[in-house]
Amino acid sequence: MLYGFTFGLCLDMSTSSSLLSEEQLLCSICLDVFTEPVTISCGHNFCKACISGYWDSNDLCQCPLCKENFYRKPELRVNTAFREVVENFKKMRVRGKDESPAKPGQVSCDLCTGTKLKAQKSCLVCQTSYCETHLEPHQRVAALKRHKLINPVENLEDRMCKKHDRPLELFCRTDQTCVCRFCTETDHKTHATVPLEEECGERKAQLRTTKAEVQQMILERLQKVQEIKHSVDLSKKDAEREISDSVQVFTDLVRSIERSQAELIEVIEEKQRAAERQAEGLIKELEQEITELKRRSTELEQLSHTEDQLHLLQSFPSLGTPPPIRDWSEISVHSDLCVGTVRRAVSQLDETLNKEIEKLPEVKLKRIQQYAVDVTLDPDTAHPYLIMSEDRKQVKHGDTKQDLPDYPERFNLVVCVLGKKGFSSGRFYYEVMVEGKTKWDLGVARESINRKGEITLSSEDGYWTLWLRNGEYEAHAEPSVLLHLREKLQKVGVFVDYEEGQVSFYDVEARSHIYSFTDCTFTDKLYPLFCPCRNDDGENSTPLIISPVNDGLRLTLKHS
Repeated sequence: MLYGFTFGLCLDMSTSSSLLSEEQLLCSICLDVFTEPVTISCGHNFCKACISGYWDSNDLCQCPLCKENFYRKPELRVNTAFREVVENFKKMRVRGKDESPAKPGQVSCDLCTGTKLKAQKSCLVCQTSYCETHLEPHQRVAALKRHKLINPVENLEDRMCKKHDRPLELFCRTDQTCVCRFCTETDHKTHATVPLEEECGERKAQLRTTKAEVQQMILERLQKVQEIKHSVDLSKKDAEREISDSVQVFTDLVRSIERSQAELIEVIEEKQRAAERQAEGLIKELEQEITELKRRSTELEQLSHTEDQLHLLQSFPSLGTPPPIRDWSEISVHSDLCVGTVRRAVSQLDETLNKEIEKLPEVKLKRIQQYAVDVTLDPDTAHPYLIMSEDRKQVKHGDTKQDLPDYPERFNLVVCVLGKKGFSSGRFYYEVMVEGKTKWDLGVARESINRKGEITLSSEDGYWTLWLRNGEYEAHAEPSVLLHLREKLQKVGVFVDYEEGQVSFYDVEARSHIYSFTDCTFTDKLYPLFCPCRNDDGENSTPLIISPVNDGLRLTLKHS
């Protein structure tokens, strides 16, 4: 059927040109118009070099389109009738193009005189580039038809063998260089050589593979960009929440200070009013005494000038001594406002507040450490490769699988172990030494998690964890959040607020917050989770160590 179709096209290309499209004559491997087309037994057509390169680069010999398998690699023969259809189509495509003068950067016809037209093809044998008109003999004369035509290029001499002055038509795979046919009879006689088309087909296949790898790398980096942006968004939300909380604290503090200030002013003013009332009473009393003393002074003055001796002697006992008055030497008015004391107290408050602000992260962590609990490991949940210390405070990956009962609660594939006690309410906190490890997972897990087979430690599956891989820290949120830390973690603090639905991680050495899962919904018990990861030939042999919390009062929480 194919041969009849192509034969009909060959009879009259002009009548079929309206029905023939370039898409019908494209090789599905190189996506270009067929070169040396071959038809395999399933009926599909490919360039000879393309299908040969495809089979050489794959373990199975199959059709790239329909995936039909061949037990033996078919012998490839060029479909001459179909090739003529393709060649005629190429000629029609060239004839359909308008001849135009060569623009700067385009290859011009070497035979044109006057205005140089744009070249359509270059001949490697003639070492000449031709426009459509001057190319016509190469399409008509039998001897010229055998010449090697390529898309127009400059510097045709570079495509000729320097030694034999022949076109470079072959590729030497031994020396990885282009050669002519004479080279294969001399210097490259024993070397593996193939046509340029075949080598190009394989190189294009490699380029497609490389392109796919590059595209995958681009996709991975775009995903990483999204992860970083998501991390920044979460950090921004945390910052906004911290700012909001800080603003509220300082607002309450300012209101308290303003309230205390108003109360102090009222006390000071009341004391001032009391002092004024006291002063008014004293002044009134003094004025009364002054009036009495002035009256006595007048009487004494009159008595001292009297000529009546009897009157003087009779009046002297009552006027000869000072009247009984109050001793004012110790009397004073003082409100005792204590302004200096208040000023010193406010100054001390300001100094203390500044110091507390400087160490706020440390204060926050100390407050959380008050909820520290005693955590030990549960051997019934440990993966058979895990080795624990006698006090159940350390765990690492061993080199030998232990013969242990396969309890329902035991992890059988992921190297994890849970804490012995579960918590169903309140708050709890514990710390783990991770110094010296290259991989680890830490956090909490709900009691109902799946512990068999492949497990994804994500919040969606009931795990709220932090991990280290390849020097990078991530929080297993949905999606995962890449964490950018200034220092490598040495000791990690894990804090859970069951009622608030919050799981937080802290850098104990730096006294800083790392990451928080918020708005979580807890419905069953939560257990501390430890995953020391595999030994990696000793590179990750350091154990995870449950460390005692040095600061804060340990509280007894409700647990099973």
